[in-house]
Amino acid sequence: MKTALIFGISGQDGAYLARLLLEKGYRVAGTSRDAQMVSLRNLDTLGIRDRLTLHSVTLTDFRSVLTVLTKVAPDEIYHLAGQSSVGLSFEQPVETFMSIGVGTLNLLEAVRFLGAPVRLYNASSSDCFGDTGGAPATERTPFAPRSPYAVAKAAAHFEVANYREAYALYACSGILFNHESPLRPARFVTRKIVTAAARIAAGSGERLRLGNIEVARDWGWAPEYVEAMWAMLQQDAPEDLVIATGATITLAEFTAQAFAAAGLDWSDHVDVDKSLFRPADIAVSRANPARADDRLGWKAVMHPADVARAMVEHEMRQPPRENIVS
Repeated sequence: MKTALIFGISGQDGAYLARLLLEKGYRVAGTSRDAQMVSLRNLDTLGIRDRLTLHSVTLTDFRSVLTVLTKVAPDEIYHLAGQSSVGLSFEQPVETFMSIGVGTLNLLEAVRFLGAPVRLYNASSSDCFGDTGGAPATERTPFAPRSPYAVAKAAAHFEVANYREAYALYACSGILFNHESPLRPARFVTRKIVTAAARIAAGSGERLRLGNIEVARDWGWAPEYVEAMWAMLQQDAPEDLVIATGATITLAEFTAQAFAAAGLDWSDHVDVDKSLFRPADIAVSRANPARADDRLGWKAVMHPADVARAMVEHEMRQPPRENIVS
């Protein structure tokens, strides 16, 4: 039985990944800053909370990281932790860089220090590419980050590559494009849209305020993306890969699909609020995930419009009180 350690297990990806690994027969351990206080709602929702062990770890504290690695002795490490909001990173740039850049460095150094034959997956981000002018990004596309979050993720990405090259660690990064699910926190725009659509369909009478609806993204389905994470650690040699659907739509189109799934015309219920625009943003995010298909045999099934509809349909099935409180 393999043992997997998931840093950031309480988040969307961490919860889906934990479920996948348990289904594959792994012994699963997870971490959060305070395992006694953190919300484990996602693990409860998936019905797996009692099937894994939890540990309190602060990634910016090297001793904390070293202690949990020694205690768990994992075969595989999945690093999904750190500040995950692009918008919030403009307000908290130092915290963002510390949790992602320094946290990743501590983890890599702890793995090197222990010298155990562990395999490490790092969650990189498509935001590292910045604005490619609409060209599909591949593993060879240069990074040009446009937010504190992306800067931190780029630093972590290169840290992983450096430790792989310098110390022969089995360490790789999945350059994941946007991926969503019903487990997304309410602060993410996709969840904001689908919960609003469900409430309006139920008669709330509210109007949804959005920022720049002309931005375009490649939105995939999170439960599929964790399969790619696992597959990346099963290869003979570590390799960084772009994980995406290969399809891109605008936020306006995503919103239209979501409202249509609720039986509504989005244009009757949505206002654009320029105060919600980011200081710097990526106009179009587009990917070419062909290498993941070639190396892993992985290809996304659900594309952005499918994701929007699936999220709303799930939200509409929830009890009314859960639709109101997002």
